Amino acid sequence: MTGPVIAGVDGGPAGADALVLGEWTARTLGVPLIVAVVHPAPAALGSGRVDAEWVADRHRAAEQVLDGARAVLEDAGGEIEYRMVASSSAAHGLHDLAEATGASAINVGSGRDGPRHRLFAGSTADRLLAGSVCPVAVAPAGMVTPPGALGRIGVAYVDTPDGRAALTAAAGLARHIDAPVRLYTVVADTDASLPFLIGDDVERAFGDTARETYEHSLTRAAESVADLSVDWRISTGDVVEQLSELDEVDVLFCGSRGYGPARRVLLGGVSTRLFRRARRPVVVVPRG
Repeated sequence: MTGPVIAGVDGGPAGADALVLGEWTARTLGVPLIVAVVHPAPAALGSGRVDAEWVADRHRAAEQVLDGARAVLEDAGGEIEYRMVASSSAAHGLHDLAEATGASAINVGSGRDGPRHRLFAGSTADRLLAGSVCPVAVAPAGMVTPPGALGRIGVAYVDTPDGRAALTAAAGLARHIDAPVRLYTVVADTDASLPFLIGDDVERAFGDTARETYEHSLTRAAESVADLSVDWRISTGDVVEQLSELDEVDVLFCGSRGYGPARRVLLGGVSTRLFRRARRPVVVVPRG
């Protein structure tokens, strides 16, 4: 994590959340912060003057967004750079900027409360998480507790390449702030019809075996980062509901999904729903 942190802004509340999270992340890692706004690029096949005037209007709107970001970060320390990026979409522009700068992370808002006049339609977070080359941090709408105030890093952990990549990234951040790490594994509720098919005793044995397996994998995961203070929790229920209600960590790291090209975020079913509902910032990590 030596490259800059990018905070994508669009002039709305989600952009302000991204600035808060991005500034804290950059300050914590000791790297520059790039505040970026993406505006539409001229179309390859445009309508001449009309297209040029529309693009110029979007360029002016982007300048206003950056002026608002400067006001938010007026008292922030560290190296901050403000950029306008012309692209076909906000996500594509942020992707290109991350690749060009070797970014440590891209920070965006959840998009629950977008600006009245978007530079681009649609959810930037959704599209970013479809193939980012670096971790994508999604800030919840209107964070009540600022990042860094709780002093604990969380990891949604399963013993897969994605889960181990999430733990590695979380451990790197925890070392910067000397924070403990907590691993979370959620065991799905038992299907109520299953005991009628296989019997209560078999069902209980299956549940006990699964829990023992999870405990073993969590213990090994904790031992893999022995230089940190690590504990773990196993809960039962819906995985998204359990993880989204966490309010005891500064950020929650999770993997993207269990397959797909290496070093790319490919959004899976859990992470898709989690970043929209989580009470704390969620960092989705690409596969190693």
